[in-house]
Amino acid sequence: MMYKEHVTPQELEKLEYASFPGKIYVIDSVGSDFNRAVNYLRGQKVIGFDTETRPSFTADQPRYPVSLLQLSGPDKAFLFRVKNLGMHRRLCNLLSSDKVIKVGAAIHDDIRGLQKLASFKPAAFVDLQKIVWEWGIRDKSVKKMAAIIIGIRISKTQQLSNWEAEKLSDSQCLYAATDAWVCREMYLKLMASERNPLNDVNV
Repeated sequence: MMYKEHVTPQELEKLEYASFPGKIYVIDSVGSDFNRAVNYLRGQKVIGFDTETRPSFTADQPRYPVSLLQLSGPDKAFLFRVKNLGMHRRLCNLLSSDKVIKVGAAIHDDIRGLQKLASFKPAAFVDLQKIVWEWGIRDKSVKKMAAIIIGIRISKTQQLSNWEAEKLSDSQCLYAATDAWVCREMYLKLMASERNPLNDVNV
């Protein structure tokens, strides 16, 4: 299968919206739910990875710390409110494990933000933005990559919402879960597809 290099806004508009189809769990304290979440994630071969941070709208506003860590399997997504519970050692161990592949997009800043909360050595991370050129894809945003690779449209309307809100809204939870899950789905689809690298190196 050959993938397109780019997707146009017109092509994007024709696609159906899709979002994470499984069960979403918000984890805001360390306890039995937290342990069940980590055990499920450690049992996966590949999980989707993303973080959310409360946006700063002016230059003189301080940069907020990471609010949320999203990790998703095929049917369950977990939203860890790391602003409240911190980066527990079991989460650090998961992100340092070479047995579970963690897939995201533009992950450098996400990892750095989490390392400000606790020290860990990341292992087995895959950045989709750094590998899609091997399948002939130039577009790098999650929205465009999802359109090209899976043929779906994902909503970004919650991106700049308040991730430090006392209670996350249903639409925030669905957005956050979808962003992690869709990275996992794209990776699995690419791994099952033949590579068709771009010829020029400047991608």
